[in-house]
Amino acid sequence: MKHYAGLDVSLKETSVCIVDETGAICCEIKVTSHPEDLVQTLKDPAWQLVRIGLEAGPLSQWLFSGLVEADLPTICIETRHTKAFLKARVNKTDRNDARGIAQMMRVNLFRPVHVKTLASQRRRALLTARKLLQEKAIAIENDIRGLLRNFGLKVGVVGTVGFDHRIRELIDDLPELGGIMEPLLAARQKLRETFMTLHRKLLSIVRKDEACQRLMTIPGIGPVSALAFISTIDVPARFRSSRAVGPALGLTPVLNQSGESHRVGRISLCGDAMMRALLYEAAQVMLSRVKKWSWLKAWAMNVAKRRGRQKAIVALARRLAVIMHRMWSDGTEFHWTKESMSAAS
Repeated sequence: MKHYAGLDVSLKETSVCIVDETGAICCEIKVTSHPEDLVQTLKDPAWQLVRIGLEAGPLSQWLFSGLVEADLPTICIETRHTKAFLKARVNKTDRNDARGIAQMMRVNLFRPVHVKTLASQRRRALLTARKLLQEKAIAIENDIRGLLRNFGLKVGVVGTVGFDHRIRELIDDLPELGGIMEPLLAARQKLRETFMTLHRKLLSIVRKDEACQRLMTIPGIGPVSALAFISTIDVPARFRSSRAVGPALGLTPVLNQSGESHRVGRISLCGDAMMRALLYEAAQVMLSRVKKWSWLKAWAMNVAKRRGRQKAIVALARRLAVIMHRMWSDGTEFHWTKESMSAAS
């Protein structure tokens, strides 16, 4: 008889529910959230497991990799789809969630999620750590500005390099205030140094990656955006077409249709928020800072005339994602004119 398993993962323990092909519960147990413990439970010869489902979450990649290495038919399922399915249950408990996921596996009603390769996970960790240090350093700078403003000291417009000198210049005649600012400046300096260490590591990876180098031929796309796109998409072949990348990154409008009502809302904001923000920034850079004209910038400017600048930026961000995926798949570089595109094809 075929069996199906649902795993509701938490930090310490995972609720496991195994059902047969008729939907009857065969086993319910709590196991330590570790691949070895789960494999030991699920590898029992009594179970002929066809599908094992676990919801995407902080531990899902680690557990998924361990279960797949043990030749268990594991599927990582989409979080929002799972929550919508489990809402039908009145009481939300770990046991009920595991039961629901097991039934989803049995009736084949789920949406699988791509689990990234280990290399992409490492790159993503680097990007996240780099961004975290940058945000903390900026937060300290803003706090310093706010504290000094209470004493009538205005920092003004100053770059990252000259920030320390400007603060010390303002508090030069105020030793008591200097004793408060110095620890904050030291913490900021340490954050900036650590940030630059990770940034140099990121640049080293990008220099050795051919795909990143090709993506950087697009105006507005720098090392961070290129590496983030590579680590987010992971495997370009998992998309049937390049146009599917836009919806996957939450850059397409939400459609709400019912009877005579037909509303087109804002972008869905699904998928990777960091990548979406980087594409939005790249679109802004292309429209405002890149001086050299290209067919893509001309297209975006025409959209801005018809629909407004804000919608043009979002549309350009979506098109950038499509172009980047196509360039990565084809191994081509960015063409500045449509004539060069025709010649290349």
